[in-house]
Parts: sequence; structure tokens; C-alpha cells
Amino acid sequence: MPALILDCDGVLADTERDGHLVAFNQTFRELGLPFQWSQEEYAELLKVGGGKERMLAYLRQHPELEFGTPEETAAKVAAAHQRKSEVYIDLVERGALPGRPGVKRLIEAALDAGWQVAVASTSATKSVEAVLVSVVGPETRARIAGVWAGDIVPAKKPAPDIYLLTLRELGLSADDAVVVEDSESGAKAAAAAGLRHIVTVSSFTAQDPFPAAAVVVSDLGEPSAPAQYRAGADVRADGIITVASLQRILTETAAPATAVSA
Repeated sequence: MPALILDCDGVLADTERDGHLVAFNQTFRELGLPFQWSQEEYAELLKVGGGKERMLAYLRQHPELEFGTPEETAAKVAAAHQRKSEVYIDLVERGALPGRPGVKRLIEAALDAGWQVAVASTSATKSVEAVLVSVVGPETRARIAGVWAGDIVPAKKPAPDIYLLTLRELGLSADDAVVVEDSESGAKAAAAAGLRHIVTVSSFTAQDPFPAAAVVVSDLGEPSAPAQYRAGADVRADGIITVASLQRILTETAAPATAVSA
């Protein structure tokens, strides 16, 4: 039983631009913090996996912002991130983040074909669950094998930890799964885990390099709106990524050469 493993942010929905960035800036305003992140700044911060980690990276870049001792800074960042997650989930539950083209279609088709489906993300679990249910609905969510997310691994993407954990939990090897990612950081994580991966570029990642991707497309595509091919093996069927496309990736494309040992 092979597996389709999807990232959340930028893959299930264009959450970074329309969700996370909005929620971060609203939280900064609520807390009276003297900065707002521009889209350009956030695009760079996305190279850091995890929301708390992005905030800490930003503070390291701006030592003029006084947050106290390292321990005090970590506590303030954790509290701010908790509030940001609440704001973000509210955005999701209000329907502000529609699913990306083809995501619901492919997940349901894979499940119907006997594939396992899972989500592997370095975002907070509650946020990932909220997006997943919003995009696919509660009935389809109940059929999904699992969501592995947040702080459950030692290192976040681009480290392969979250994917290696997901493979272990599913009882599979890297040769039995296809990942869908959208960012350079996520693609590096999939490649380091030895996983063949599709990249569906999102708002902040169109210019990222994806040298190990099996295929790079604009999105997964819908019959009425085919995906645009960017690079790699063109495994589309009638312009869309299908279960047959996933099977072709497993059987016809090479695993990334950058894999690390599980």
C-alpha cells in the first residue's frame, strides 16, 4: 500500500501569504511589537522551518530589538506564536484559505485507489488539522492515515526528520511514497529522506530551485484548469496530476541521490 504524503502550508492551501503572514502581523500589532513583516521579508524567513524558529531568526537579524535574556526571549516568542496560531485557525475556520487546485481531488482519488494518505508539516498540529479539514472535509479527513506536525521531531525542514518519522509511522520505505511539497526547504527535506517528490510552486516559491524534484508544476490541476508544467518528468495525465502520475513517479523516476540514512 503506497503512500501520498503532503506538506501543509503552500500545498493544501496558499496559507503562507493569505494566512500565516496575516496572522503574524496581526499578532505583532496586538502585542505592541514595533515591526511588521513585508512579503519580501517573509519570503526569506520561509527558508527557516517552523513559526517560532522564524521569529527567533528575525530577532537574531535585528539585535536592536530588546527581548531580554535568551530564556525570556524564548518564552515571549512561544507566547506570541501561540496567539498567532489562534489568529491563524480563526482565519481558516472563517473560510479565508481555499484549497489549492487538485488537492482534494487527488487525495480522494488516492484513498479510493488504496493508497495511504498522510500530512507531514513543521507547522503547529492544530493549524495543520484546521487547514486539512477545511480543504478536504471531515469525512475525507477521517480516512487519512495521520498528521505528523509541529515539534515532534528534533529538527525541522530542511532536515528530513518529519518525513523519516512519517515513513516509520506508516511502516513504509522511501521507495513506497510520493511527497507533494511547495518550497525549497520542504523539497530539501523530502530529498534528504530519499523521497520522490512533486513540487507545486506557491506564492513565495516560484523562483526556488528544485533540483531533486520528480516534477515541478504550477499546481496539481483540475480537469477544467490543467496544471502548468515547469520541470522534471511530465507525468501529467490530460494536464493534471493523477494517481497514475504518482505510480509513474514511483516506477519511472529515480530516488533523490541526496538521501540520508533513516
